[in-house]
Formats: sequence, structure tokens, C-alpha cells
Amino acid sequence: MASGDSASDINSPVGSPGVPFEDNDDIPDDNMITDDESAASPQASGQPMRPVVRDGRLRDVSDDESGEELFGDNFERDYRPRPELDVYETDMLDDSAVSELSLGERITAEAEMRDRDRAEGRLAGRMRRGLDMYDDSEEDGSDRPHVRRRQLRAQRRAELFGEGDAEEMIESIENLEDTRGMTVREWVVQLAPKREIYNRFKNFLRTCTDEKGRNVFRDKIRTMSEENKQSFEVDYHLLAASEQVLAYFLPDAPIEMLEIFNEAAKHVVLSIFPAYERIAKEIFVRITELPLIEDIRSLRQLHLNQLIRTHGVVTSTTTVLPQLSLIKYDCIKCKYILGPFVQNQTEEVKPGSCPECQSTGPFSINMEETIYQNYQRITIQESPGKISAGRIPRSKDAILLGDLCDSCRPGDEIELTGVYTNSYDGSLNIANGFPVFSTVIMANHILKKDNWSAVGSVLTDDDISKILELSKDHRIADRIFASMAPSIYGHKNVKRALALALFGGEAKNPGNKHRVRGDINVLLCGDPGTAKSQFLKYISKVAPRAVFTTGQGASAVGLTAYVQKSPVTREWTLEAGALVLADRGICMIDEFDKMSDKDRTSIHEAMEQQSISISKAGIVASLQARCAVIAAANPIGGRYDIGLTFSQNVDLTEPIISRFDVICVVRDQVDPYADEQLAKFVVRSHIKHHP
Repeated sequence: MASGDSASDINSPVGSPGVPFEDNDDIPDDNMITDDESAASPQASGQPMRPVVRDGRLRDVSDDESGEELFGDNFERDYRPRPELDVYETDMLDDSAVSELSLGERITAEAEMRDRDRAEGRLAGRMRRGLDMYDDSEEDGSDRPHVRRRQLRAQRRAELFGEGDAEEMIESIENLEDTRGMTVREWVVQLAPKREIYNRFKNFLRTCTDEKGRNVFRDKIRTMSEENKQSFEVDYHLLAASEQVLAYFLPDAPIEMLEIFNEAAKHVVLSIFPAYERIAKEIFVRITELPLIEDIRSLRQLHLNQLIRTHGVVTSTTTVLPQLSLIKYDCIKCKYILGPFVQNQTEEVKPGSCPECQSTGPFSINMEETIYQNYQRITIQESPGKISAGRIPRSKDAILLGDLCDSCRPGDEIELTGVYTNSYDGSLNIANGFPVFSTVIMANHILKKDNWSAVGSVLTDDDISKILELSKDHRIADRIFASMAPSIYGHKNVKRALALALFGGEAKNPGNKHRVRGDINVLLCGDPGTAKSQFLKYISKVAPRAVFTTGQGASAVGLTAYVQKSPVTREWTLEAGALVLADRGICMIDEFDKMSDKDRTSIHEAMEQQSISISKAGIVASLQARCAVIAAANPIGGRYDIGLTFSQNVDLTEPIISRFDVICVVRDQVDPYADEQLAKFVVRSHIKHHP
């Protein structure tokens, strides 16, 4: 700092440059003191305060307490050039040539500096202790509350983002459920609640045990690692029993909560298997057993951005496509690599300008360093047996990412857990004339259902005890046959055949050489008005998975499968027909004789081999159709002639007749006693159920 020429400038206090006297008339008398005297005589001596001459004016010494005015009359003289002082000391300069650090050396140096910063408890953007001239903190300031809190925050931040070795929870938030007036989605993205959720879920994965005291998720993580998978399941009921707040937050803010869960799960997996990151870069948590199941047709605006659980039948799937996950761009002008940018599901992320050459483009995608993830879009439809009569089945699109791709095929009945979200669709806006958003389900978990799992999930202990008791009855078969279609009088043989078809047989494959189907196909043929269609309607209500169709309303592709162009990828995709949708169930075809021969021959393979082969539009595939076919047909001329053979009475070919295992002929015989009993049965039935 430059100083004046007078002696007062040299002896002036530090930080208070003096200004020489300009007027010789302003000479202090004996009752006044100068700056030198004021500096030499402390205020603590108890002497009375005397005025002092400074900058040519009388001032009180008490003015020093509030600072000294630096802008005097001749303050510009303090900034005169002083060449002898405006030089650097040569012994403090380092002019030696330094070579540029390599990438490995730079990473090592940055790691050492981060370790030093963590050891000193210094946050990002703060100066080290001792270098700040306004920091009057002592050297040993770790006992101060604000220093200790800053160190704790740094340790928790290092634990959250994987930059430290801190494992224990520090200064946890006890009342995490108190959102402080914010919504759940706004609350969980805050740093402190996010860290607390992270630590609680990590502790839940490490400490959750079953009835026998075994760690639940350690076994699941070990099984996942043995199969080289990248996800494991978490039961919602277990989460709600251990961490009620997390289970409360999860349905309301599923995207944010699942992201935190995935980070915590990855930390736990890598703590058990440190080298597993070379196999799976990301670990996903799949939520199962969500308590409330919603139908597809009941999804409304209330469920937007919520975690939902629904069920249906997969009708179409696209091929597995690569989707951008972390994208990097190349600047065309300077070849600088920009990124990575995290790509979301709603819009494309593009860079604004190049930080190297400040260019606004053009940019090209760096194919080598961009990270992709698997992407598949499926369509699920309401199960045909679960909708009310006269209702059209609703469908909904779902997006599968990561290891969920190819987990289901057309015809599979699934339970889907995911986030119900919306996406912009320009075609809907054009068609409706006002902004409309299409909805889609971002899948988190898929459970394929078959008959056994569906039945086992609804059986209670009382049901199981009653079933075991009935199994000891020697007349159980007759009781089952008598309970079939109780509102229909007679036709004991038809009821026996339908009961056998419902229970089915056992498929056999001796030596894995030739598979023999276990489903029983039944054909009902007889006079009009003999309750053939009522039998089919009864079966459609009783069977756990049933598809009902008619001969005139079904075509060959409607029964088997067909191909169509996907609106997303503009490529050909498979759509499942009635027989594929009825896989592991029963397909009922009324008015079977009204079908054309071309359509009827398309189900030959499905009835015997229980598969449907497709070779259209470049797609060669085989779909499963493991179902029993129950068909009803009318004889030629409207009445069954007992003088002719069965093939002569029915307009069906021999190949299709040979594929039916049980053929029931229903005749309307003239018998006064039987007609009287039938009339009494109908009257009693109406009287009993009269409102």
C-alpha cells in the first residue's frame, strides 16, 4: 500500500493512511494532540479525551472506534505510482516450467485435494480456516456448534453421494412425516429428507428379517447376483411394517422415492459384492404386493403420477429398442464432447451452446460414449372374463425399461405395478381441438399369473379346510356334476362333460419327444332350445379365465393372431386373438357351424398342438394357445336326425370333428312325464327367485 511523504504517514496506524498537512497555519497548539500522540497514549490510561487534528480538521478520538475516513481532501496522493514498490519479490516467484498433468495424475491430485478438504471440514466454495482475515475463529474451533454442524453436514453429504466412508446415520430427522406445508413430492427432493429416506431404506434392507430370524434381502441380493440380474423385489407390506413413513410417501411420489431406493439398494449390493458394478451399472427396486388393485377402466386423473397396481392380458408388444439414457454430443466445429445429459421420457434434451467454442450448434450424438437402455412398449387389455356383459374391454399402454423387457408375451395375464403418468400427444390435440394428454404406465414390476397362483391368492384357511374335507367324500364327483349349471334341468351327461373340461387333464410329454395335450375339447350339438348357449354362458362366468365368441362374429385372425403396424415404431407387431388370450383357460365358440371353412381350418393347429404359428409381414413366430375349446353347433335342417350319422347331421369336416374329445348330442324328445317335471322345475325356480 502506498504511503505519503510526511512522518505522520510512516507512523500512522496500519490500515489508516495519513495525509500530510497542506496549510502551515493549521499547527496544533499545546491543548491538542497529533496522530502520533493519540496512537502512543492508550485510552485505557483513564486520561481525559482531547481533540486531535486530522486531515486539517479538529476530530474527537472517539471517532476512531467507528473507523477513519479514507476519502480526505488529498486522498488521490495515496495512489501515486511507486515503481520501486510495484514489483514482486523474486524469491517468492516460481518461473520453472511445469509439464501438463496426465488424466490419471489429475484424477489422483483431485482425490488428494478432496481428502484434504474432508479432513479440514471445508465445504465447497469456502476458504480454508486461517486464510480469511475476517475469520476470528480459533485454531481449535471444532468445539463450536456451527463448526460441528458444518462437519456433520459434510459427512452426511459424502455418505449420500458416495464420496466418503461414513456408514452410520448422523443427526437423523425424527419427524420425517412433517412436510412443513409442502407436498410430498416437493418434500422428498429436499436434501435433508432425501438423505434421511436414503439412510432409512438402506437400514431397512440391512436389518429386515423373517419369522426365523434370517435376513430377507441378503438372500434376495445373493440370488440376484447369482443370476446376473439387476433388480430384486421388495414387499410393500414388509416396508409398511418397518418404515411406515416411507410406505406412506411411496404411492404419492413414486418417481422420486424409487430413485432414492435404487441408489440405496446399489450401495447395499456393492457393500456385499464390491465387483458387481462391472456386471450391472444400476440396481432397481421392484415393489410388489401393493394393497389396492385398480381396474384399467377405473384409472382417472386422481391416479396421475401415483404408484398403481392393475391387471390385464397382454395383447401386443413391440420389439426391444435402445433408448437414450445418458447422452453425449459432439460439437461439429471444435469436436468438443458435451455431456452427459440425462434423457427423460417426455422430451429430448439438447445442449444450448458449446462451452469450448461458444457455438450454438450443430451437434451430433456421440455414439461411442452415449449410454442406452432397453425399451419396450406393450398394450394390456382387461381380461375378457372380468368385464361386465355388454362392455368393451379397455386397454392401456405400458413402457418396460431395463430388465423388464421381454418379461411377458401376447396372451399372458399379468399384474402390473407402475407409475401412471401422462405424455404429450399431438395427434390427440388435432383430433379433439384442445389440449389432451395421452396416459401411459411406467412399469416397475410385472407378475405373470396362471390359474394356480390366481386361485392360491384368494383361498382362505376356511376354504382350504373345506376342500380337504370334500376330498375325503367318495361321492365328490357326483356332487360336482350335480352342481354344474343348477338352473338348467336335466342334461346330466352334458354337465359331466363340461365339468371334465373345466377341471381338465394332465399334459404328458414322455421323454420330451411328443407332447400330448391335457385340455379336453367339447362339442355340443342338438336341437334348438336345448340350453346349449346357456351352458356356454355359465362356463364363461365360472371359469377363472374364459373368452366367449360366436362363429359369425369371429374371423380366422380374430381367433388366432394378426399383425399390424405399431403407431410408435411404425413396424409390424403381433396382436393376440381369442385363442391366445384364452391361454391356460377356456375358449367358447357359439354357432360353430356358422363359421366359414376358411376360418374354421385356422384353429386346427390350436386345438391339437395348442400353438399358433404366424408367418406374415416378415414376422415368423409361434404363440401359445393352451386352452380347452367348448363349441356349440346346430344340426343341418334345424333338427337332429337319429337315422343319420353325426357327421351327416352336422356341417363340419372330419378333421375338425376328430379334434373334439367329447361330443354331446342334445335332443328335444317328446315325453309327457319329462315335460311335466321340466315345467315344475321352471315354475319352482321362478317362484323361489321372485322379487
